[in-house]
Amino acid sequence: MTDAATASARDRFDRMHAILRNRICLLDYAPGTRLSEEALAAEFGVSRTPLRRVLSRLEGEGLLQSVHGVGTFVTDVEVEELAQTYRLRLELAELTGRLDPVAPDAALWADLRALLDRARGFGADPDPRAYAELIMDVFLALLRLTANEPLREICERLYFRTTRIWLKSVFAGRLDLASEVDVFRREVEDIVMALQVGDLHSAALIQRAHISMSFERMRRGLSG
Repeated sequence: MTDAATASARDRFDRMHAILRNRICLLDYAPGTRLSEEALAAEFGVSRTPLRRVLSRLEGEGLLQSVHGVGTFVTDVEVEELAQTYRLRLELAELTGRLDPVAPDAALWADLRALLDRARGFGADPDPRAYAELIMDVFLALLRLTANEPLREICERLYFRTTRIWLKSVFAGRLDLASEVDVFRREVEDIVMALQVGDLHSAALIQRAHISMSFERMRRGLSG
């Protein structure tokens, strides 16, 4: 296989993975949904072999479960089951400001300004899915502040494993969405302010605090 063909196959793999991961994390595929390999292969215009590699990766990330002879299903998530994962995310968030930190370049600054505009653009009745997409986009943008690839990979993996809990809590009426939007807007504003003065460690600490507070609000919502 030529280098160009290899790159093209990798691009297709990454694209399918990102699309299916987003559908799971935005609850387009609800927990328990059975995914049809035939339908997905037809949608993406690929054979089942590369599709199965994507599904296998998503299963390794905890987003799918394959049941032999039955099919592949979207997993469910609960706050208490992933408490340890959240605690690990807290520690990793701080590390992004200390391990191989990278100052924002012009492209990242442009993305951050656009993301902040989106955060400020929600009205009194925000759309949960649009807001969830914003949170994901902010997370991926801020990952670019570290050049440590292993750290980036594990942060991304754990983030996408836990992010559905927040959206499930909103749809279940456990969280006040308007309040959540306001808290997140202020978080993004504080991170941008820290980055403007070149304090990448403080930006990472702000992210850490946000993860901690979000988790506690969800736990209180469950127990309330």
